Amino acid sequence: MENPSGQQHVLRSGDAVAVVTEVGGGIRSFDIGEVQVLDGFAEDAVCDGARGQSLLPWPNRVADGRWTWEGEQQQLALTEPDKGNAIHGLTRWANWELVELAAGAVHLRFRLHPQPGWPFPIRCDLRYALTDRELTVHTSLENLGPRPAPVAAGAHPYLSAGGGLVDDCVLTVPAASYLPTDDRGIPLDRVPVDGSDHDFRQPRRLGDLKVDAAFGDVEHNPVVRLERPDGQVIELWSGAGYGWIEVFTGDTLAPQRRRRGLGVEPMTAPPNALVTGTDLVVLAPEERLDLSWGVRLA
Repeated sequence: MENPSGQQHVLRSGDAVAVVTEVGGGIRSFDIGEVQVLDGFAEDAVCDGARGQSLLPWPNRVADGRWTWEGEQQQLALTEPDKGNAIHGLTRWANWELVELAAGAVHLRFRLHPQPGWPFPIRCDLRYALTDRELTVHTSLENLGPRPAPVAAGAHPYLSAGGGLVDDCVLTVPAASYLPTDDRGIPLDRVPVDGSDHDFRQPRRLGDLKVDAAFGDVEHNPVVRLERPDGQVIELWSGAGYGWIEVFTGDTLAPQRRRRGLGVEPMTAPPNALVTGTDLVVLAPEERLDLSWGVRLA
């Protein structure tokens, strides 16, 4: 019987094991010995809450799924119908082609063809590399078409709270501003974190705070730290090009999933960027965008 997430690509290095899926090219699990690093999903389950997925060719939401490029209005399918948004790109449920598999590494590829609301052919590559304490993700987007193409990228891992709730974890996010949102998750004006309950520049216990916001003005090559009650510390780093970090405490997930892991999402652009143009990368024909992020046990 076939798994809902397709073929399972198992990576091993020492006691570290990560599983990357054919569907979406996502991370289903990452454990080091008995320590759960990422809060993933079961082999016989459908991915929920965008868990471990790559968000291409844009992360987060597009209000009404409607945006304009070079004077042409585009209409994306409303994949978040209850809020009237398109969300998290176009590759999450696609079958990604296996290019190469080794003991501790896998290379997957997907060719995104033009479609309603997205008139650009883009080649997407994901390369995962596992060491004894870290999983690194290399993402590339290449414009295969004859005209400039705007792109953004993101990823949606959940850092495991270690079997309890994120309430008892201590969080550090090196970011000086954040984007409050309306009731549809569409961002309002950027505000400083200073003096707000979203200031995590110094380590702070999450408690019962509900967070689902994009953080901006991040440090160069930022590292988000989650200190767990069991003494384990998980770090998520993001490299050049990732200027935003979404943090999500999971309060809208199914009851048994809520606040069990912390969504920490490196993004190159904020929510609704196809509409606003904020931090979009415009690729010339045959130009490629290369990005890297990773998660590790500190």
